[in-house]
Amino acid sequence: MTASSVKRYPVAPGVRLNVRSGPGTQYGIVKVLPEGVSVPVNCQTTGTWVTGTYGTTNIWDNIGNGQFVSDAYLYTGSDGYVASRCA
Repeated sequence: MTASSVKRYPVAPGVRLNVRSGPGTQYGIVKVLPEGVSVPVNCQTTGTWVTGTYGTTNIWDNIGNGQFVSDAYLYTGSDGYVASRCA
């Protein structure tokens, strides 16, 4: 997938989102996204269930190398997958 084909999605309003090293709340926080940013979703995978602004899901979005966020906090316009599955 080329960089130009990766879509960016906004983080939920008023949320400072934890970015984790893997697809689950048991993984360490590698950074925190500030309010109002949009992030690329390179691929998606399943992980721990999270309830957030946009519902409850076990989908986790890869936004960079070793960087995952819960899909419950990104506005993708879908309750399902919007990108390919992570390998």
